[in-house]
Amino acid sequence: MSGLVGALGEAWSEIRHHKLRVLLSLIGIAVSVGAITAVVALSEYQQQQMTEQSDRFGGRPATIQFMANSTDGAPMDWEEFGAHVDRVAERYQFSHFTRIVDPVMLPLQTPEQVRQVSTRLVDPAYPVIHRTPLLEGRWFTDADAELASPPVVITEALWETYGSPALATGFALQIQGDVGGSYTVVGVTPREYAGDQDKHMTMLYEDYTARRGILPADTAVMWEAWVPEDMAADIGPALAADLRAGLDGVDVMVSRTDWASRPDQAQYAQTFELVTGGIAGLVLLLGGLGLVNIQLVAMRQRIREIGVRRSFGATGSRIFSSVMLESVVATAVAGVVGIAIAVAILKAPFVLDMFQGMQDVPPFPMRAAVTGLVAAVLIGALAGFIPALVAVRSNVIDALRF
Repeated sequence: MSGLVGALGEAWSEIRHHKLRVLLSLIGIAVSVGAITAVVALSEYQQQQMTEQSDRFGGRPATIQFMANSTDGAPMDWEEFGAHVDRVAERYQFSHFTRIVDPVMLPLQTPEQVRQVSTRLVDPAYPVIHRTPLLEGRWFTDADAELASPPVVITEALWETYGSPALATGFALQIQGDVGGSYTVVGVTPREYAGDQDKHMTMLYEDYTARRGILPADTAVMWEAWVPEDMAADIGPALAADLRAGLDGVDVMVSRTDWASRPDQAQYAQTFELVTGGIAGLVLLLGGLGLVNIQLVAMRQRIREIGVRRSFGATGSRIFSSVMLESVVATAVAGVVGIAIAVAILKAPFVLDMFQGMQDVPPFPMRAAVTGLVAAVLIGALAGFIPALVAVRSNVIDALRF
C-alpha cells in the first residue's frame, strides 16, 4: 500500500512539474470523456421522454385494456355490460380504473360559429394512467360531480380560439345538442408538437351520460386498469375469463397497451446509446493515441532522470508503476473535468428544451459519471503502458550518458 501511495505521489509531482504538456495532451481526453458522459445521460433523458410519450398513448406500466363487441349483430347494451364490468372490477380492487369513449362529436359554439368538436369521455383516473400533462389549470377530481356546471379539459389550440382567457374567471364553453349546456373549463393540455392545431375536449363520462342518457348503439367503449407490472401477466387472463363469464353473444378482448409490453421501445433507446457512445468512444481512443505519442516524446526527454533513479536503486516495477500512474492520474483528472463540463451542459436550459414536454426530469445519472471516469482511467492505463515499458527497458548506463 505504501508503494502505491508513493507511486501516486510521484505521478502527481510529475504532472505538476509538466503542467503545460499535461494540459495540452489532456484537453482531448477531457472533451471525449465529457462526450461519453453526456451521451449516457442524454440516453436517460431520451428514454424518460419516450416513456412519458408512450404513457400518454398506451398508459403507464402496466395498463390493461378491455373492450367488447356483439357477436350476433345485435346492438351492444352498454349500460348492462358496464354494470357487469363494475362488478368484476370491484373484486380486483383496481387502484386506477377508467372508461374511455373516443371520439364523440359534439356541437360547440365558438366565437365564429358552431362546429363539431371531437370529445373524449373518461373517468378521473384517466390522466393519472396516461400521465397527461397540463398547461393550465387541473384535471378532474371526484368532487367535480357536485359542480353545477360540468367541468371539461380542452387542448391549447381550442383554448386559443377563445383568446386564451384566464381559467380563474370562470371561463365556460357552450355546447349544443343532446348534452347542451354550459361547461366550465378547468384545465388546458399543451400541444403535442410544434404547430399542433388539434381542437379537442375531454369530458367526464358521468356528465355526458347524465345529460344524454344511454350511449349511442354504435359507440365503442373501452375500459382501462392500471395494475402492478409484476402481476399483469396473471391478472390479464383471469380478468378476461371473469368478464366473459355469464355473457351470451358478447366477445370480450383483453390486452396490455403500455410501452413496457413492447420490447422495441427499449431496443431503440439502447441502439441510440450504443451508436452515439461508440462515436464518443472512438474520439476518446484517438485522444488516447495522441497521448501515447506525447508521453513517448516526454519519456525520451526524461531518460536521464530514469537512469539516475535506477542507479540509486529504483526497481523496474517502481519505475513502471510511477510512469504508468502518471498517465492514469492525469487522465482521471481530465475525466473529472470532462464529467463536470457534461453536468453543466446537461443542466443548461437549451438542453432541457430539446426534451420539451418531459414532466419528470431525471437527475444526472451516476451511471454516466462512473462510465466516463472508468473510460478515462482505462485510456490512461493504455496510454501509459507503452511509455512505462520503454522506461523499464532502458539501459542504466546508456540512460546516464544520454
